Amino acid sequence: MKLSMALSRYDRHIPLFAGEVAPPDGVEFDLVEIGESQPLRGGADRHKRILDLEFDIGEMSFSSFIAATGRDANLPLVGVPVFPRRFFSAGQIYVNANSGIETPQDLVGRRVGLHSFQTTLSVLAKGDLKLEYGVAWEDIEWHCLRPEIVPVALGDDVKVELIPEGENIGTMLCDGALDALFSPHPPRAMLDRPDRWRRLFRDTKAEEARYFAKYGFCPIMHLMVMKRSLADDRPDLGPALIAMFDEAGRRAMDYYDDSNYSLLLWSRYLLEEQRERLAADVWPNGFAANRRNATQFIHYAHDQRLIAEAFPPEALFHESVLGS
Repeated sequence: MKLSMALSRYDRHIPLFAGEVAPPDGVEFDLVEIGESQPLRGGADRHKRILDLEFDIGEMSFSSFIAATGRDANLPLVGVPVFPRRFFSAGQIYVNANSGIETPQDLVGRRVGLHSFQTTLSVLAKGDLKLEYGVAWEDIEWHCLRPEIVPVALGDDVKVELIPEGENIGTMLCDGALDALFSPHPPRAMLDRPDRWRRLFRDTKAEEARYFAKYGFCPIMHLMVMKRSLADDRPDLGPALIAMFDEAGRRAMDYYDDSNYSLLLWSRYLLEEQRERLAADVWPNGFAANRRNATQFIHYAHDQRLIAEAFPPEALFHESVLGS
């Protein structure tokens, strides 16, 4: 059985691309590198292509998958509790240097850019603003770079506009056309003008460490999904995928035993700091270890009108992996 699998080439996936992790018996994987933030590698539409069933298995936007599941209880895709991308929201909130924005409360009534309303980082940041800082997302003016992958009806009582085609959200932030930007990666146009922007939180690592101490997780951004028919035919495949990605993660972490493995000369110091301030393992896979995180995110999606009703996180995953 040869199965296509679409995913990014993060460091934790390098052992998979390098063939260091054996696939399950009788299975051969055709790994397709598609980085969502790497257009030259076929990115920008990976999640839609996965929803269109182009691949047997793929790395999928958590929020878009929740929205799709909410629309169709018999969605032909099911989740596997492997979470290859995680972010805290605090470090991904950028503000114009001259905006006068100093606290989350200062975002009320401001023009804030998003990749899309349902981009996972967007949903997380909007949810964290309301839960952690008492700032209602309904009181902010949102400007989205692209249409939604899964169509949603947000209502007429909120301000959500599509940015005109050809505009660059990084340039808009630097020029003051946007007061703030929530983005899973800073656009190149921002990086070229570092004096025109800064992060909202002055001590981002301290804020993220506080969040981790409170909730016990670094929030999920992406999960792995597979075709429902495949999961039904091969109920052993989901648990096998969890084991594969766990092994790949262990091998990737072992690379950092060499203090000069990374181009980042201080990578070893940062790894030691991460373990000291957060935990030895901030990338747990499996359903039980991520149930609380998934439940909170589903409630964020419901509050932001991406789904009509909140549902239990079990609904996202195939029954074969619920015991993981």
